[in-house]
Amino acid sequence: MGQKVNPIGLRLGVNRTWDSRWFAAKGEYAKLLHEDIAIREAIMKALKQAAVSRIVIERPHKKCRVTIYRRVPAS
Repeated sequence: MGQKVNPIGLRLGVNRTWDSRWFAAKGEYAKLLHEDIAIREAIMKALKQAAVSRIVIERPHKKCRVTIYRRVPAS
């Protein structure tokens, strides 16, 4: 049997990028990760019918930028 490969990790750098872009100082990583998860869950719950395809969270210095992408239906 072969090794299992994460499909997102396989495509990183080729046709996809990270869904979260930030750096955490020592001891901050777990807190920021839980905040990211809570933000994603709240957005997906609020926009359940909005066809959200991807949520990107960036954290520049002491700020948080959330970008929401939605699927565009094919015509």
